[in-house]
Amino acid sequence: MSTEPGVARPASTILLLRQGMTDAVEVFMMVRHYQIEFASGALVFPGGSVDPGDQDIIGRPELYAGVVGDDAATLDFRIAAIRETFEESRILLARSRGSSELIDASRAGAIADAHRDALNEGKVRFADIIADNDLVLALDLLVPYAHWITPEGMKKRFDTWFFLAEAPPEQVGLHDGKESTDSIWLSPREALEGGASGRFTLPFPTTRNLIKLGKQPDVAAALHDARGSAVVTVMPVVTKDGDKRTLRIPLEAGYDGDVFEMTGAP
Repeated sequence: MSTEPGVARPASTILLLRQGMTDAVEVFMMVRHYQIEFASGALVFPGGSVDPGDQDIIGRPELYAGVVGDDAATLDFRIAAIRETFEESRILLARSRGSSELIDASRAGAIADAHRDALNEGKVRFADIIADNDLVLALDLLVPYAHWITPEGMKKRFDTWFFLAEAPPEQVGLHDGKESTDSIWLSPREALEGGASGRFTLPFPTTRNLIKLGKQPDVAAALHDARGSAVVTVMPVVTKDGDKRTLRIPLEAGYDGDVFEMTGAP
């Protein structure tokens, strides 16, 4: 999707959750390739820009399930979130038509082996992959978690919805080696400690969402809390005082404050 310079491009990302061996919530994250233009080398959640093909799927309701009422406002963002996650990690949030269960790791892997490279290269449409495999996208499993818009004045901007979803059983994910060079399941605490030590580069929205997620004792609690919480749009305002930069965000967004010193990646 092309936009004018400085105009926020619609984008989506998913915080895929699972219960860790130590009972802590774990989230799936990826290290972006250092040659990628945006957030190069950063540890991020899988996701990317909304494509025209995602919007085309809206007109084919037989390909998705569970989105009604206010959720329809984020329909193309939800579709993009599942597509981008599949492209980047091989994890596919979908059910066989007529089934209430998510497809298993074996079938998701077979679909990825057959189609992911072609999808990434623009040789096949995501809608056709879903239709040809008689699947239904599990949009109902995505819980809106956050909505961030890159500050005005920056050349490359995104209007990004963050969603929570419990990862399909046994679908562990695997980076593509192109846009992402590594992938890892880790607790929010481990990710934040890695950012503090310099092991990871964490963009500011990623850091704040990890801190927020880290307050939850388990996956069920995280999903329950997100379903009961209103999402407040965050578009940080950047201010400079010499070499010091601060970001101001809405206090009601739930990030434990409204003014933060800018110390990490944008």
